[in-house]
Amino acid sequence: MSALMSLFATLVERLAELLQPLFATTATAAAIVLFTALVRLAVHPLSRAAARGQKARTRIAPRLAALREKHAEDPERLRRAILELHAEEEVSPFAGILPALLQAPAFLLMYHLFSGDRMAGHALFAAPLGDRWTDALSHGGAFGPAGQVYLVLFALVAAVAAFGYRHSKRQLAAQPLDLGQPTPGAGAITKVMPLLSFATLITVAVVPFAAALYVVTSTAWTVVERAFLFRAEEPSGALATRA
Repeated sequence: MSALMSLFATLVERLAELLQPLFATTATAAAIVLFTALVRLAVHPLSRAAARGQKARTRIAPRLAALREKHAEDPERLRRAILELHAEEEVSPFAGILPALLQAPAFLLMYHLFSGDRMAGHALFAAPLGDRWTDALSHGGAFGPAGQVYLVLFALVAAVAAFGYRHSKRQLAAQPLDLGQPTPGAGAITKVMPLLSFATLITVAVVPFAAALYVVTSTAWTVVERAFLFRAEEPSGALATRA
């Protein structure tokens, strides 16, 4: 852990040195944003594979429903038939979680790094990278120098979350209805999933500012990436499927 943290810190510091002529005192903050973009770029091939898998699962949903109806009395035969269909269509049930699993260690390492003393003396305008929102509130309040930086960040997060919310709603609407046995709690999950876009607001409020920059950049990348990867999906396609 310490070796990886040291490696991550060195990478951010080297990026900050390269960006110093352009960003001056905000070079470290810019380096965090660039580092996050590089991490997400490295994971992008897996995100593309996950998107293809999700589209494939949407495409085969009617066939899955037919299998559930056909083998309703034989769970073992149904399980084998579903596995055969997934193999035939080259659909992996785990493809969608691989990008998140690979990003989690990077986030944890960056969080520990940004929670330490290495961010001391670095800031984005009036907001120290090692401080939290509570620190900004106790030094000038919500409209103080640091508080205003957080307000801009919150506004950015809210805009990204609103865009992600609308896209998630359209994407869920574009998925065909599952005519087989519904998954318990699926309806509640469908309603809650788009709202998860706004969870970033809570994260930004409680983590160190440097980690908040990492989270916001990664979240914005995710929203734009998913909008790009699923840009061909329209609700009209869902209506045609359900007709």
